Amino acid sequence: MRSSVGILPPVEAAAALGTAVPGRLARIVLAGEALTRLSPILEADRAQAVADLQAENRFAPVRARPGATAASHEGPYALHLSIQEGRLVFDVRSMDDAPLVIIALALGPFRGLIKDYEMLVDSHIKAVEEGREARIQAIDMGRRGLHNEGAQLMLDRLAGKIVIDFETARRLFTLVCVLHQRV
Repeated sequence: MRSSVGILPPVEAAAALGTAVPGRLARIVLAGEALTRLSPILEADRAQAVADLQAENRFAPVRARPGATAASHEGPYALHLSIQEGRLVFDVRSMDDAPLVIIALALGPFRGLIKDYEMLVDSHIKAVEEGREARIQAIDMGRRGLHNEGAQLMLDRLAGKIVIDFETARRLFTLVCVLHQRV
């Protein structure tokens, strides 16, 4: 199952807004069976991450495939994000869907944080059902901290491969957690 999500307005609209188009994600495609069965909270997290990426992101691959022209890898970019054979795959493409670079990261370093994220989501659902406002606030604080840890790990793992800022890393970590959900 693929879910294509528009991230930025068309190039003309971005230019009209004064937004620098190069070095940004313009489209993201999430691939995975889990996307068809997201809980309401995971769907809300996915939607918020996409909306935040739409508002602002920094994303620039350090290298493109041999033979790619300089103009083809200045951006904006289309990112096909998936989990394949235990690897987190960043398939970076030009806006005309020409492949630029594929980066596959071992999922192992993310697994502990993803497991913690899943536990926090489950706890949040229970706290909402029970109407425990103080518990919900505490869980939300824990989720923010977990997202910060995930963002730092994302920055570390992509160092030398893709240039991203901390906020973009946080949002990508959220999308990785959504992709990783067990069906």
